[in-house]
Amino acid sequence: MKEKAEDGGKPKPKNWNPKSVGQLKKMAPQQRARYLAYEDPSKESAEAMAASLKRIHEQKSLQKRDVIHVAQEEIDDSENHSKLIGQLKAAEARNRIRVMRLRYQGMRAHEIKHLIACQPTSLKALRLEALVPPTIDNSNPGDALDKLQRARVETILEDENGLTTNRKLD
Repeated sequence: MKEKAEDGGKPKPKNWNPKSVGQLKKMAPQQRARYLAYEDPSKESAEAMAASLKRIHEQKSLQKRDVIHVAQEEIDDSENHSKLIGQLKAAEARNRIRVMRLRYQGMRAHEIKHLIACQPTSLKALRLEALVPPTIDNSNPGDALDKLQRARVETILEDENGLTTNRKLD
């Protein structure tokens, strides 16, 4: 009842009782439609079907190329977006670290100044300030005192009796 199709695919149904054109005209329309459903299409119909299948395949290949192109653009956009987000996060992290560093240095300087101010004598305060400066100056590691301040510090350091720096009230 069925024979193999020429393309090697599924078996193709076939009418075993061929009908003439006159017999086809005598059939009811529904019966004729059932009969012709199992007949090979006419040459014109076969050409039209082949042309439409060709257009369908071309359209599918164009859509695939468009999808691939759009997908590639989306990937590029997402990569650029990810890079931008990464750069922003890195900048925020650098800013947080800078703010923390400034806050730490400010608190450290405040504590050292407080320790220096709380010394019982000015001699001890000068020695502590010389040993532990309130702020770290990396740009100029040399002397932070000018000539007048240097002379005053030297006179205080030479005073062994503490006459110039005595803070006690009698």
